[in-house]
This record gives sequence, C-alpha cells and structure tokens, in this order.
Amino acid sequence: MNVFLLEDDDAIGMGLKYSLEKEGFTVDHAKTLAQAKSDFAPGKYNICIIDINLPDGSGYDACRFIKEKEDVPVIFLTAVDAEVNVIMGLEMGADDYICKPFRVNELMARIKAVLRRSGHGSDSAVEKIGNICVYTGEAKVTKRDETGREEVIELTALEYRLLLTFINNRGQVLTRAGLLQEMWDVDGDFVNDNTLTVYIKRLRDKIEEDPSDPRIIKTVRGMGYITDK
Repeated sequence: MNVFLLEDDDAIGMGLKYSLEKEGFTVDHAKTLAQAKSDFAPGKYNICIIDINLPDGSGYDACRFIKEKEDVPVIFLTAVDAEVNVIMGLEMGADDYICKPFRVNELMARIKAVLRRSGHGSDSAVEKIGNICVYTGEAKVTKRDETGREEVIELTALEYRLLLTFINNRGQVLTRAGLLQEMWDVDGDFVNDNTLTVYIKRLRDKIEEDPSDPRIIKTVRGMGYITDK
C-alpha cells in the first residue's frame, strides 16, 4: 500500500513516515509543491496526504495537480479548522481532512476509512507469505487451507505489528535486539525480552501449520529470526 506524503515540516513528516511504515505502508515524502509535482507518479499511490501550507505554494495546488493526473484519494492536513478551508478542500475533490495537532491513531483510522470508501483498500492491497494473506488496507490477516478457503486470524495490535515487521524485512535476519527496538506495546511501554518471546510464540501458534517446526518465522540460531522472500 503506497502513500504519497506532502509535508514541509521535517519533524511531522519524518514522524508520519515512520508511523505509516510501522503500519505496513510504503511512503514517498515530498516537502515542497515543486517536489510533489516532480515526484508524483500516476498509478503508483493508493492515497495522498497533503499539508495545506507549503513554502512554495498551497496544498490546494498540489491536490488540483494530482486530481488532474488521476482520481486518487486525498486527505488534507491543516492547522486551521476554518469552515472555508474545509469546504474548499472538499470541493476540490479531497476525501477527508484532519486538523493539526492530531493523534496518529486518528489519522490511521481516517486513512483506512477513505481507502475502504474509495475501493483503494480492496483485496489488491495484500501481502502474501506462505498461506497467510495480510490485507493492509483493512488490517486483516487470513490463513488459506488446502481448498483455498480463507479463515480470518485474530491478532492483537502488537502481534499484527510484529507480523508486518517480518513481512517488511523478508530475507533479512532480524535480531532480538532490533525487534525489541521496533516493538512497543499499544500503551507505549517498552517490550522486554521475555515478552517478545511470548509474542513470537503466540504469533507462530496462529499462523504456522506446525508451530514446533515454523516455516514462516524461522529461528536463526545465535542471531535472531528470518522470513524468506
């Protein structure tokens, strides 16, 4: 699932990019209107997130430029919750807007809602690993049986994030230290080594055919874990 992010504030842009990538999105980040016009590639993105106030123009100009290329969903970021701004953005074809400051979880919920409404969050946005399918637009995970029937697997937020981490790093050995740096629980508390062991076991129990002989999340002795490409 590809996101085009247009945000001139480095701190906000880097934070959003990091948060979106943690949720399984691929993010291209532009900082100016000129860069957006240069970098935007029609047919590549599932959704665009655009700041209204830019150093060399307006997010409205960026939205107009993008919508002329293709009808991709757009969410505006705005520091002003003025009715005229909202109306102007929606009349230009924006699908939603969110006011700064905002919670990342709120933005994620709006992104997923817009993707569902637009059809860009359909089954085409799927990551496959073995007989496991991850529908990133819906945060849904399924397991296929021998007949091809899909059964939904219920994962906790941290289990889902852990699975995405393995999928996004296929072919690379992930050390326990690296995973511990990545994995924060939903309350923002650091996950310790014992807790990580528990979550990996729980995830294997849910996605592996034989958790005692895992084929998806493999142990690399003395190093960590790996998921094949």
